[in-house]
Amino acid sequence: MNKAESERIGSYLEERGYQPTAKADQADLIVVNSCVVRQNAENKVINRLNLFKSWQKEGHHPTLAVTGCLVNSQTDQLKERFPHVDYFFKPGDYPPWLENKDRQAAILPRHPSPSTFVPIIQGCDNFCTYCIVPYRRGREKSRPIAEIVSEVEELVRRGVKEVTLLGQNVDSYGHDLPDKADLADLLGELDGIPGLARIRFLTNHPKDMSPRLIQAVASRDKVCEHITLPVQSGSDKILEAMGRGYTAEHYRQLVAEIRRRIPGVSLSTDVIVGFPSESPADFRQTFDLLSELRFDTVHVAAYSPRPGTYAADHYPDNVPATEKKARLAEVEQLQERIAIENNAQLLGKTVEVLVEGEKGGKWQGRTRTDKLVFFRDSEASPGELRKIRIERTGPWSLQGEVEAK
Repeated sequence: MNKAESERIGSYLEERGYQPTAKADQADLIVVNSCVVRQNAENKVINRLNLFKSWQKEGHHPTLAVTGCLVNSQTDQLKERFPHVDYFFKPGDYPPWLENKDRQAAILPRHPSPSTFVPIIQGCDNFCTYCIVPYRRGREKSRPIAEIVSEVEELVRRGVKEVTLLGQNVDSYGHDLPDKADLADLLGELDGIPGLARIRFLTNHPKDMSPRLIQAVASRDKVCEHITLPVQSGSDKILEAMGRGYTAEHYRQLVAEIRRRIPGVSLSTDVIVGFPSESPADFRQTFDLLSELRFDTVHVAAYSPRPGTYAADHYPDNVPATEKKARLAEVEQLQERIAIENNAQLLGKTVEVLVEGEKGGKWQGRTRTDKLVFFRDSEASPGELRKIRIERTGPWSLQGEVEAK
């Protein structure tokens, strides 16, 4: 979400005559787009702002603006805390000196990559006990379908081949719109756009992912067979403490239904280890669930209290740091083994890859199932779809050759 918003802010500034610079100490204007989902991330933002303050003491006075999740409704407190910052504006908004606010919907990345992000819903109504996002980004607010379709059509005219629809809880899209259109409806509209090759969306919430949405993924040609479905824990006790709204068995049934309806689908998930009161038995339930369901990707993090959340205010952080680290390492080792085995099944097979760019002398891109592939091709260019025969596999990426015509 921050990446998408940064692209749009940058495009707005370029329209106003600004040019990007790689050196912040030479800039006339600096926009800090903050992520504060974890305390460490917020600390980095604060340290950066303090650095800019030291520049001012040395005589360098760029205009300084801050947006992102650091900025909530209490901007007066932020102005008092950071008096050297010229502007604060909420995430998803545009710089406050925008002359015509009606132009906001038209501001798109000026130089989009073949694959780009499109925010479709802001905020979150779930209030998971460990998460700061609802307090910083506010309640859910969906964009109208017509506005999103118009944006994607323009992006396609600029060369975009793949869009990823974004929301803190993308499954809630549309519930606040007058016509109650949902994400399945939006996927149907976007699927008909000529020139668009692929559609993705994230992040899903297990309690909100509907059979209708699963069917839309299964039936729409351009919607990729890849779903991000954070489980967070395999223990019902911990899931309840997290306020997730589902049980481990409900999650298992949902995964089984997704795999039944969408053959060949790849699944990724998120896991938090060391949540308050997580016992060795609770962790083993999470480990067993991951072993059983065999995800393609697992993003794992050790719990750390986030000031301002329910968990930080009401639950003691009573799992030792050494135990959190050990549990995290155990999940990472498990997932590496699973990823090696999953990816090995692609050896010798031909996959469709959307070329995104070059790295290390090779082209790189992703399959419809979100597998990262590297290959050599003197005739390739970003935005093209290439048929690649997989010659080598590993846990995190695949190596291949262009299929002979």
